[in-house]
Amino acid sequence: MPEPSFNDQIISEFRANVGVVGGPFEGASIVLMHTIGAKSGATYVTPVVYRRDGERLLVFASAAGAPKHPAWFHNLVAHPEITVELGEDGRIATRTARAENLEGEERDRLFAQQAADVPAFREYQEKTDRTIPVLALHVGDEITS
Repeated sequence: MPEPSFNDQIISEFRANVGVVGGPFEGASIVLMHTIGAKSGATYVTPVVYRRDGERLLVFASAAGAPKHPAWFHNLVAHPEITVELGEDGRIATRTARAENLEGEERDRLFAQQAADVPAFREYQEKTDRTIPVLALHVGDEITS
């Protein structure tokens, strides 16, 4: 059986510990995004760091400063209606969400806030020639089964 990927390990830890993970993400706010592949149409689950902005969750397509945007960014642009898993009140809540790619002054201001609070994001921007996208996730109703 293949070794679980880095993301698979984070996802398992997130679910086992009601939204809390350790290692390089210890203390960070993590959301699991369920996206649909822009080309494949397959469903993917991706853990990402987020920042609250009122009712919105902000996610940053940094890819740790890689030269290309992460695949999940392209998936969100192609299919902005997603579901997310959040640790809420001692449990995992699955909610609807709609992604919005922020631009201009709003993007710049929110990225600057994130970079000031989490210096790794400033380092990611310095490592790449691309502008790191900032997306707002407008979180909606809880999905119950």
